[in-house]
Amino acid sequence: MSQNHYDLIVIGSGPAGRRGAIQAAKLNKRVLVVERGRRVGGVSVHTGTIPSKTLRETVLNLSGWRERGFYGRAYRAKQNIGVDDLRRRLDITLDHEVDVLEHQFARNNVDSARGAARFLDAHRLVVEGGRGEAATYTAERFLIAVGTRPYRPSHIGFDGKTIVDSDEILDLDRIPRQLVVVGASVIGVEYASIFSALDVKVTVIEPNDGLLPFIDREVTDEFVHDLRERGVILRFGSKVVSATVEGPQACRVVLADDRELRCDMVLFSAGREGATDGLGLGACGLAPDERGRLAVDKATFQTVVPHIYAAGDIIGFPSLASTSMEQGRIAACHAFDAPSHKAPEFFPYGIYSVPEISTIGMSEEQARERGIPYECGVARFRETSRGHIMGIGSGFMKMLFALETRRLLGVHIVGEGATELIHIGQAVLNLEGTLDYFVENTFNYPTLAEAYKVAALDAWNRMPKQQNSVIATRKKLERAAKVVNG
Repeated sequence: MSQNHYDLIVIGSGPAGRRGAIQAAKLNKRVLVVERGRRVGGVSVHTGTIPSKTLRETVLNLSGWRERGFYGRAYRAKQNIGVDDLRRRLDITLDHEVDVLEHQFARNNVDSARGAARFLDAHRLVVEGGRGEAATYTAERFLIAVGTRPYRPSHIGFDGKTIVDSDEILDLDRIPRQLVVVGASVIGVEYASIFSALDVKVTVIEPNDGLLPFIDREVTDEFVHDLRERGVILRFGSKVVSATVEGPQACRVVLADDRELRCDMVLFSAGREGATDGLGLGACGLAPDERGRLAVDKATFQTVVPHIYAAGDIIGFPSLASTSMEQGRIAACHAFDAPSHKAPEFFPYGIYSVPEISTIGMSEEQARERGIPYECGVARFRETSRGHIMGIGSGFMKMLFALETRRLLGVHIVGEGATELIHIGQAVLNLEGTLDYFVENTFNYPTLAEAYKVAALDAWNRMPKQQNSVIATRKKLERAAKVVNG
């Protein structure tokens, strides 16, 4: 058998690609990962998930953001913060991520090739390096996990320094004084709030009537209020006609209603598109949609060509590193007839803004649309002892419970630690737990997690009293029966 023949070739080494490759290797399959970037890791490691979250943490630490609740808005841990300060931690973190991934590939005997992959037919592809070298590989199965790149429309005058996309923002040589963010997407919201924490004057332009429509409305209302309290200008219902560079550190943004904005930097973050051009998908029988994405069976992640799979951002929503990892693993298991679980119905969605937002399950709007009788419980972090100790002045946890069954329907959090706290709700939700779990169990004190009990009691107090009485009586009888039966 040829040395260039593999059981599985994975195109892309991001979350979906790496997890699919390692899973296949653990099934004793011969695996090759093709990565066109200089180092493995894909968008997640180099321009997306890890860099933006590292930048967020660096900004919060250097700016003293978490201490301002005690010492005032003027407080800073470091007075003069420059780009070098932000970049230092980022470089260390990215090097560590690459080292870990390369070690995982080596430990699991996963081969790798650097270059751009292009299909020659349904079982062959060529990998072309940057110096003109090329090698042809064959495989029984393929996993396409090339991810996405920023959408760059022609009416935006990108120059990589003054008008930038969400990849280029990480290579800045200065911190702007006035930043216009075009698009209140997850990425746009994250960067807008991060730069606001550096006391940059931020304006967000969004053509829709609000931001993050898939998030519970009460949560986004709280988040919008928080941004406006910090001086962030939010212009909803506004469409950008053009953005141009007019001089050194000078931009002009024209809106559809003829209004103009002046700033020294523009970040365009209105959408992404699949990085499928150049793959030669026509040669293997595949055709991406108008945004370069591939359609798959949501259970198996097979494309219309049965031996070719696709996973990660390239297949669209939810486009999360966490879900992409699971998609890659499930795809590899299905490809080689290995048992695997189904993709979970409910998964946590984390937005690493300042403050964080995280959610799982139904929102109030979804519960009403489905006609499910429910009750809500809310706990505000400033009312918890740990929140007071930490100087948290905003943020809350909201929980939804079904009236008839008392089952947890959804958890929605905005505030410090939201992306960590959500996992308690995730476990209870997926295990079909009820309000009683939170009411009857003890949480460490003082902690932010105690908000679960506070919110549950808030909902319990609104539940029909007759139902609460029936439940309490039933539990007493159950405990008595256990004592009698030894």
